[in-house]
Amino acid sequence: MGSADSKLNFRKAVIQLTTKTQPVEATDDAFWDQFWADTATSVQDVFALVPAAEIRAVREESPSNLATLCYKAVEKLVQGAESGCHSEKERQIVLNCSRLLTRVLPYIFEDPDWRGFFWSTVPGAGRGGQGEDDDENARPLAESLLLAIADLLFCPDFTVQSHRRSTVDSAEDIHSLDSCEYIWEAGVGFAHSPQPSYIHDMNRMELLKLLLTCFSEAMYLPPAPDSGNTNPWVQFFCSAENRHALPLFTSLLNTVCAYDPVGYGIPYNHLIFSDYREPLVEEAAQVLIVTLDHDSATSTSPTVDGTTTGTAMDDADPPGPENLFVNYLSRIHREEDFQFILKGIARLLSNPLVQTYLPNSTKKIQFHQELLVLFWKLCDFNKKFLFFVLKSSDVLDILVPILYFLNDARADQSRVGLMHIGVFILLLLSGERNFGVRLNKPYSVRVPMDIPVFTGTHADLLIVVFHKIITSGHQRLQPLFDCLLTIVVNVSPYLKSLSMVAANKLLHLLEAFSTTWFLFSAAQNHHLVFFLLEVFNNIIQYQFDGNSNLVYAIIRKRSVFHQLANLPTDLPAIHKALQRRRRAPEPLSRTGSQEGASMEGSRPAAPAEPGTLKTSLVATPGLAPAGGGGGCGYQQQVWGEGIDKLTEKSQVSEDGTLRSLESAPQQNSAEGSPAAEEPSQVWREQRRLSNASASGQWNPTSEWVLSWKSKLPLQTIMRLLQVLVPQVEKICIDKGLTDESEILRFLQHGTLVGLLPVPHPILIRKYQANSGTAMWFRTYMWGVIYLRNVDPPVWYDTDVKLFEIQRV
Repeated sequence: MGSADSKLNFRKAVIQLTTKTQPVEATDDAFWDQFWADTATSVQDVFALVPAAEIRAVREESPSNLATLCYKAVEKLVQGAESGCHSEKERQIVLNCSRLLTRVLPYIFEDPDWRGFFWSTVPGAGRGGQGEDDDENARPLAESLLLAIADLLFCPDFTVQSHRRSTVDSAEDIHSLDSCEYIWEAGVGFAHSPQPSYIHDMNRMELLKLLLTCFSEAMYLPPAPDSGNTNPWVQFFCSAENRHALPLFTSLLNTVCAYDPVGYGIPYNHLIFSDYREPLVEEAAQVLIVTLDHDSATSTSPTVDGTTTGTAMDDADPPGPENLFVNYLSRIHREEDFQFILKGIARLLSNPLVQTYLPNSTKKIQFHQELLVLFWKLCDFNKKFLFFVLKSSDVLDILVPILYFLNDARADQSRVGLMHIGVFILLLLSGERNFGVRLNKPYSVRVPMDIPVFTGTHADLLIVVFHKIITSGHQRLQPLFDCLLTIVVNVSPYLKSLSMVAANKLLHLLEAFSTTWFLFSAAQNHHLVFFLLEVFNNIIQYQFDGNSNLVYAIIRKRSVFHQLANLPTDLPAIHKALQRRRRAPEPLSRTGSQEGASMEGSRPAAPAEPGTLKTSLVATPGLAPAGGGGGCGYQQQVWGEGIDKLTEKSQVSEDGTLRSLESAPQQNSAEGSPAAEEPSQVWREQRRLSNASASGQWNPTSEWVLSWKSKLPLQTIMRLLQVLVPQVEKICIDKGLTDESEILRFLQHGTLVGLLPVPHPILIRKYQANSGTAMWFRTYMWGVIYLRNVDPPVWYDTDVKLFEIQRV
């Protein structure tokens, strides 16, 4: 039958379904077969021929027909899985049913009265499959559907290669088949890379799209503060009930990590050969991150001790979470597996940065946000992987793309979620000493970025990009300033030598954040000054020798420190400063920061195109929204406890180990130590004040300014200035010098040994998971999946509740 005829027949069947007021019997095969037996419709056809209004009409006016359609379509998938889909006709039926269910499911989920439908049992669909008598043991429709999809994903000659020696052999029995021998791609726990097959990839992709649609019920529930609402579809699919859980987890992970979009390194290769792998890889990445949506803060995450070898999964662990995908991910432990995963993710994240001399010569992938979520999950659930990432400078292959994305997205309101996940990953990494040490590697790869040119290390790159985000990002990024500066504080004790460009950027930030109107205009703004002073103290106390550029910059800008020490605290001065605010320009403009020429080949960060769709995000814990503030909840921001909610403070001991300060009593360390006098008590008193500040009733008082001014950790810097300024001035007078290099040479050979206060303990703020961050990741992940699935537009125009869809 021709394609036009089959579309016509399919459309007729849809019209009959919507116009029949009488229920059609489930046994009326002649009617139901019109939907899948004789048609050759693509998924795009199904979406065009089954309009949303008609699905909703059937749902409201003839619910039993919609129920029968779903039941019959699932039944066909179950039959296909049972038989092994040996004929072309059977495969076509499976694909048609799969497309039809992908189209209809979101309309089942959007109606609360229908949500339980797939979890109700259907007569005759017994768990044991013994037919009608088994009703009390019947499987819910959802379970039958999920198990059928799992079976079909390992169906020889349909989604995997057959292992038959010849056509004479009997067909492989799908029930006795060991799907671990049919893993889709070499990598973790599997050494054999099967011959690529376009048809198999397309069939897998269609089934994964249906699976993702099943999981998407989560989009139709409003965000709950406690993330205890596990997704029943994911829960069942990732349980021991699914006999393919391990090979499927491995297939998804390996398919993503083995993908090389460049195509054998031949320029323009992607224009000659259509890359049918990419749609499968995208779908695999999306299914994988959804199956891993598991709140690590409330679960017992397995600890890894790595006593077993020889298997890909570490068997020496406690049982861990019931979600087998999370369990398997947390138990990967072999170095070669970690290497394969890290190299794969780094290769894909770096892909948009690959600039050759031939524009468009390499294919640009679009699923970097899914990859960032996957990388986050790997680090969160598998601490051994996190340590492996930080063990060598390979971590920089993740850092550079993240900084590229952050810099590129800073002016675009539709990409605020990307900014957050990038910063969260860097916050997580910065809690480990090795990350700071790795940043000392010289930065030589010249990725075209819209930042000043500099010669230096990866630490310089990080500081220059953060400065750019703070001074030229859009308003909604302000809640991230705390996080950005916490990352810099965490790495600062390990930075051996900052470039002059980076040193000037840090001082420009201090200058901007310590203007009186900025300090007085919100209850939390002074935290930013505390963070920057802590950075300077760490570098002076622990890395003075290599940091003459920073010391020189501090000397040049010494007036900023003197102004801070002499900050006015009387009410008239406070009011005067706030009056000045109304007339003065924003302090965080580029003025006062010498912007060098941007790198060659770079484009300025652009705002979103008008009309761009974006999804709202729940507020991040510690970055909680205050009333209104637009759907994003980021517009008007109280920083509340700010970074305290997201991190846990730890002190580095003499031997380099970390000791948590959250439960341990605070030790009185040297005078002026940020660890001793950390303004956290003050910050807690100010939660109440910050709420007032957000609601527009903020009135700073003298007592409030005094409460934190007295704790500014200025002693170390003041001592440094006291010792070095007279010496530098003397050189200048004696030699009539205006030349920086001579002064820098003097500072390089200078020493402050014995002249500074006793070094303070190093304080690290480690990222701390909580149920709020789990909820944030869930809304972000589903928002990305919603916006990325446009062909076909699976969820478009359905009544999702997890987030709002907004136009920029």
